[in-house]
Amino acid sequence: MTAFSDQTARRLAPFGESVFTTMSRLAVEHKAVNLGQGFPDFDGPDFVKDAAKRAMDAGIGQYARAFGLPATNAAVARYCKTFTRLGVDPETEVTVTAGCTEAIASTLLGLLNPGDEVVLLDPSYDSYGACVAMAGGIARRVALQGPAFRIDEPSLRAAFSPRTRAILFNSPHNPTGRMFDVGERRIVASLAREFGAIVISDEVYDQITYSHAHESIVHEQGMRERTVVLGSLGKTFSLTGWKVGWAVAPPAITRAIRSAHQFLTFCAPSPLQAAAADALNAICTDDRYLVELRRAYLERRDMLLGILEKAGFVCVAPEGSYFILADAIGAGFPDDLTAAKCLVRAGVAAIPASSFYDAACPDRRWLRFAFCKRIDTLAAARDRLLATTLMALAKSAH
Repeated sequence: MTAFSDQTARRLAPFGESVFTTMSRLAVEHKAVNLGQGFPDFDGPDFVKDAAKRAMDAGIGQYARAFGLPATNAAVARYCKTFTRLGVDPETEVTVTAGCTEAIASTLLGLLNPGDEVVLLDPSYDSYGACVAMAGGIARRVALQGPAFRIDEPSLRAAFSPRTRAILFNSPHNPTGRMFDVGERRIVASLAREFGAIVISDEVYDQITYSHAHESIVHEQGMRERTVVLGSLGKTFSLTGWKVGWAVAPPAITRAIRSAHQFLTFCAPSPLQAAAADALNAICTDDRYLVELRRAYLERRDMLLGILEKAGFVCVAPEGSYFILADAIGAGFPDDLTAAKCLVRAGVAAIPASSFYDAACPDRRWLRFAFCKRIDTLAAARDRLLATTLMALAKSAH
C-alpha cells in the first residue's frame, strides 16, 4: 500500500494552518485569556435573536432564493442608502452571502481568470491571499509601513500592471484600525480608473468607528461602476457565527459574483437572513443601538490601550474596527511570533501580525490584540499582563 504524503493543492500549500487556529489552540493549552481571534465573547442583541426565532417559528427553514430573500436584499439596499448614501437596486445589485468571507471568495472566483492580478495592501486579512489563489489569480502585495500604515502613490502604482484585475481595499482596516482618508482613497480610485481595475471594498467594520464616520470609496470619481461594496451582519451585531454577509455591485459585476456564489453555498441560512432584514431595518429607523455599540467599544478600546501601554507596549490607536497593534520589537522581543508565544505562556493570547503579510517578506514587528470582549475579560488580561514584565518575558525569549 502506498503511503500518501501531504495532499494539499499547490495553490493553497503556502498558507498552511491558519494562525487563528494555532493561537487559539495554544490559548486553550495554556488557559490564556484569548485576545487573538476577533469575535466577541458576549452575545448579540436580543432583538436580532428574537427575529431569528420568529423566522424559524414561521417556517422559514428551506432554501432561500440563491441571491437572497427579497426582504433581506431590500434591507441591505436600505442600509446602503442610509449609511453609505448609495442607492442600489436590491434585485440586480445585491447578493446575500454566507458571511463576508464567502462574498470575497465569490467575487474573486466570479471575476478572475487564471493569471489575473489582484493588489493586496499588507497587512491584510488572511483570507484575501488564499481566495486570490483559489481563484487562480496572482497577488501583488504592497506593504504599508507602520506605525502610520498610510497608502502612498509610488508604492501602490508599482503593484499595478495591465494584468491588474482588482484591488482589495479594507477600511476600517483589519488589523491596523486605519480609516483611510480621502487622499488615500483618491490614490486607489485614480489607479483603478487608469488600469481598468475593480475595487473590492471590504467595509465590514463600517459601524465600529471612533473619531469620525466611515466614508466609502464608492463615492470617489468614477468608482460607482467599478466598486464592489462588501458588508456583514456579524461585526455590527456581535453575531459572527451567523455568517450573513453581502456584496453590492453594478449589475454586470453582480452577475459575475452570483455565477460563483450559486455553486459555493447557493444561499445563506434562510431564518438568519430574515433576522438580518429586521436588524438592518431597525438601525435604519433608530440609531440608538449603534450609538451604544460605539460607546461600548470606545470604552474597551481605551481600556486595552491603557493596559498595553502600562505593560510596556507602544501601540497604534485604532480609528475603527476592534483591534489594536502593539510593537513587539519595541518591547524587546526579537519578533512578533516569539512575543505571541511568550505572552500566551504568560496567560494572554494575541495574533502575530506577520501572518497578515506576504510570507516572503513579512513585517515581524506587530502583535494584534482584539478588544471585542467583556470588560471582565479585559480585566483578566490586565492582571496577567501586569503580573510580570515585558522585559522579563523578552529576556526569556532570547
